Amino acid sequence: MNKPEIIKLPRFLDARGNLSFAEQNNHIPFEIRRTYWIYDVPGGEARGGHAFKQNEEFIIALSGSFDVIVDDGHNKETYTLNRSYYGLYVPAGMWREINNFSTNSLALEFGSMHYDEADYIREYDVFLKLKKDGKI
Repeated sequence: MNKPEIIKLPRFLDARGNLSFAEQNNHIPFEIRRTYWIYDVPGGEARGGHAFKQNEEFIIALSGSFDVIVDDGHNKETYTLNRSYYGLYVPAGMWREINNFSTNSLALEFGSMHYDEADYIREYDVFLKLKKDGKI
């Protein structure tokens, strides 16, 4: 997969409470090497603002809602995540920002790599140059 995609996850409805799940190499199109979550984001704050050279991500809004803006260097697309049975796949080489967090939102993120600071691209101009040069 080389472009962002919303993936619907299985969901089982039950009067006692609903259940959804995600499996690596099935719903999540990679082997999971890292899991982290974002929470208690103050109103008006944004997260992300970077790209990865190799890491792929899968993002789920477990609670509340937020927007993920994905930029391939030419086009930007906004994905609103607000249901826990949908996830957003973000391939490597995409600039992404997360904003518009609702109160008490919880973003769960899965990564295809262990944390590696060298994989991050934190400057947008550097991202654009790497894209233009075909290095990501």
